[in-house]
Amino acid sequence: MKQKRILLTGAAGFIGFHTALFLKRRGDFLLGYDNFNDYYDPLLKQNRASLLALEGIDIIKEDICNEDALQAAVRDHKITHLVHLAAQAGVRYSLKNPHAYLEANIKGFLNILEVCRNNPDIPLIYASSSSVYGLNDTAPFSVQDRTDRQASLYGVTKKTNELMAQTYHHLYGINVTGLRFFTVYGPWGRPDMAYFMFARAIMENQPIEIYNHGQMKRDFTYIDDIVVGIGAAVDRAYPHEIFNLGHHHPEELSTLISLLENGLNRKAHKIFLPHQPGDVVATFADITESTEKLGFIPKVTLEEGIGQFISWFRDFFRLK
Repeated sequence: MKQKRILLTGAAGFIGFHTALFLKRRGDFLLGYDNFNDYYDPLLKQNRASLLALEGIDIIKEDICNEDALQAAVRDHKITHLVHLAAQAGVRYSLKNPHAYLEANIKGFLNILEVCRNNPDIPLIYASSSSVYGLNDTAPFSVQDRTDRQASLYGVTKKTNELMAQTYHHLYGINVTGLRFFTVYGPWGRPDMAYFMFARAIMENQPIEIYNHGQMKRDFTYIDDIVVGIGAAVDRAYPHEIFNLGHHHPEELSTLISLLENGLNRKAHKIFLPHQPGDVVATFADITESTEKLGFIPKVTLEEGIGQFISWFRDFFRLK
């Protein structure tokens, strides 16, 4: 089988880092692409990039909003597949800095699609989000459900990406696969995610803020399961599909906190707050299509996954 030559945007990010390692170790050529922005501490991204370099994975430091640089990277490295994970992430941050989402998630994604239009043989696998389900109150969330009632600007931009991809597939025949990720967690995670913030606060004896008075459920999905799903999407390269990548087993936020407390051997100081604008109360992935067409079957329980995260967290921060 001919080796895949993959350009991976957001390679220094959490999911991008693990995806790069997974694809490289199975034999694909990997070229990373990341602008190392300061949405969270760039040192974490630099540490991830250093580990990727040890695996022989180079990262071009550039912004997806620079279309010429993207086109050159694809051309110069003879790219055959494009995995697009770069984005401005975070629901709550979109309340504070909406312009960042339009720039990275809309303009940046348009540049990605233009690269594919100019190279129609290159299939695109891109990151969407469970946030596109917005105010949907039918559980579990199916890819057949309506997604036109958004709860956050972040969700709006991700839904817009799906519409843009569908339109470019219709107009230019490019292969596009969107992956709706459900609350991905694990080692080398994002510091703005609840499990990471909670762990840090617990270790520093700082209070943790729990919104909606703790009445929240999330379909926590371990990173190792996610990257297997991404790899399957790369291999299938369907003409036009959208898949849920979630654990299909939502957990109470209180369960997550208990696992962190037990793993860190400390009690959390909890502050219960009202519902936060932009948040949804529960997420729950229907993975019927993902299992059927990608062979996606998540295996890692929340207890196992949080255990792996805590082991990394202790080591990274040199905790006793």
